[in-house]
Amino acid sequence: MKSDIEIAQSANMLPIEEIAKKLSLSRQEISLYGDYKAKINLNKVKDIKNKDGKLILVTAISPTPAGEGKTTTSIGLGDGLSRLGKNVVLALREPSLGPVFGVKGGAAGGGYAQVVPMEDINLHFTGDLHAIGAANNLLAAIIDNHIYQGNQLQIDPRRVTWKRCVDMNDRQLRFITDGLGGKANGTPREDGYDITVASEIMAVFCLASDLADLKERLSKIVIGYTFAGKAVTVKELGCAGALAALLKDAINPNLVQTLENTPCLIHGGPFANIAHGCNSAVATKLALKLGDYVVTEAGFGADLGAEKFLDIKCRMNNLTPNAVVIVATIRALKHHGGVAKSELNNENIEALKAGLPNLGRHIHNIKDNFNLPCVVALNSFPSDTQAEREAVYDYCKDLGIECALSDVFAKGGEGGIELANKVLDIIDDNAKINFAYNDDITVDEKIKTICTKIYGAKDVIFAKPAITMLKTLAAEGYDKLPVCIAKTQYSFSDDAKLLSAPTDFTMTVRELRLSAGAGFVVAVMGEIMTMPGLPKVPAALAIDVDENGVIKGLF
Repeated sequence: MKSDIEIAQSANMLPIEEIAKKLSLSRQEISLYGDYKAKINLNKVKDIKNKDGKLILVTAISPTPAGEGKTTTSIGLGDGLSRLGKNVVLALREPSLGPVFGVKGGAAGGGYAQVVPMEDINLHFTGDLHAIGAANNLLAAIIDNHIYQGNQLQIDPRRVTWKRCVDMNDRQLRFITDGLGGKANGTPREDGYDITVASEIMAVFCLASDLADLKERLSKIVIGYTFAGKAVTVKELGCAGALAALLKDAINPNLVQTLENTPCLIHGGPFANIAHGCNSAVATKLALKLGDYVVTEAGFGADLGAEKFLDIKCRMNNLTPNAVVIVATIRALKHHGGVAKSELNNENIEALKAGLPNLGRHIHNIKDNFNLPCVVALNSFPSDTQAEREAVYDYCKDLGIECALSDVFAKGGEGGIELANKVLDIIDDNAKINFAYNDDITVDEKIKTICTKIYGAKDVIFAKPAITMLKTLAAEGYDKLPVCIAKTQYSFSDDAKLLSAPTDFTMTVRELRLSAGAGFVVAVMGEIMTMPGLPKVPAALAIDVDENGVIKGLF
């Protein structure tokens, strides 16, 4: 079989104007970025009066090194719905260069379920992430310049919480000391870098409803504290307008297509293990105006991505999924059952059954805790046996849930028709989210609720820095914000080694970080890093470009 990039490079793409016409968008409503990419001008489509389409959320079991294929399934489902004659639009996240050159490789789907042009999407695309990084670092420069130029706001250099960022995995930049070299070169202080997708500006960008709301949210960002312990905001620094100016084009959603020419909006991409893990709200809401069915995805497993999609994105933007798809693979379930990656191709019913409770807990959360209709997509691999598939089907049947075999990697939309039909069967026009927590409880209570109700923890411990921050949040009036858990994606717990569906475990909140612009508080648990490092053999070592500019090795 051809590689992903070979399949993508042989695709029969339509000019992006033709994809826009499928959505009833005129040439005047889009800005071309070459022949196959465009941005949709929000100002020119803001008066669309179409009734909202049905929202389909794709999430997954807890991820494993074996891979689950959530984006691939999302794309194949969209193409499957298109083959059934439905007016469908995909709304997906933009890849970060960090994983592309790090461990995961490309992030535009796989096999015959991809979005194209794949190389562009995975690399610089339309420059959105670069714009977000520039805005983040402009703010960092303004903070340090303010301190250097007299520090009128009395910002304590030891309590500056705003970090610089770069869209690359670079552990060397996690902790740095800058401003060295004498008085003319700034004020020496400890500093650090996050990866761009972990920047609060990415979160703000993805939750803002339009450019005006973006600027308002930017102004609310807290960058640090004064010597007296008072929070300092971007509004006080006076640079919200400049930050928004850097993002004025980026805020417009990007339009591309699948291999089967289904329209796709790709816009924004915060990580789900260190941020809220959803594509932009403006892209999702615009897609609902343009299509009768919208397929979107949340990051990593349902405990991280779907919980944040529902409790943060949907709460803030008045969105409700009409159906939820939970992606699982037999290989991943066997890994949760204790099988080493090297042995996953061998039939092992016993290990599969030991791993199925991981799927069961995700189903329970979506179906019972969030009160939403769901179906399981069993992503097909050649090594799967019929006996293993039957074990998954029987497990889902016992839980009262439909399970569809998804073969979109090998067959594209044709392999997603079974899943598409089952999704159409469960769509609920009157779905209403039962949020995991109420707005009026405090941050610590919200964290405890998520950990016990969604993750299955016995108890939650707050380390001393987190306790101190809880007091600061209460004093500054931020103690009722939604919460965004930053933890390992590999387990329901904060310990990556606790697989399947662990019980009787305790979770520890190491620190709390205020994201006032985004409108939530980040709770950091376990050894989570907001600046990943490269693996021993980075994906970058296999990527090349020939003398004709054709890229190779990008997955």
